[in-house]
Amino acid sequence: MSGQDPGANSKKLLARAFSVLRNEEEYCQFLGDLFTAGELEILAQRLIVANMLDGCDTYTRIAESTGASTATISRVKRFLTGGFGGYRLVLERLREKGDLL
Repeated sequence: MSGQDPGANSKKLLARAFSVLRNEEEYCQFLGDLFTAGELEILAQRLIVANMLDGCDTYTRIAESTGASTATISRVKRFLTGGFGGYRLVLERLREKGDLL
């Protein structure tokens, strides 16, 4: 066994699918087809949690503000501090654009 992630090709295909989208409207169209409304809400909630964690908000404040469970907050924190760097990259770029405080 090569130790390669069996889902790597699927992840790359999904990444390529996002890379061909040209604007926010196209992203929303694709996201709407790819995920249910509930799944989209969960994904958006995680990004908000990551932003609040990055801003040093407390778990209590984050849970009250977002409705996220402490388990979700912990999971997001784990990836924010030791994951693949995706949350950090997106948060920095959104801040650069002025889309986050």
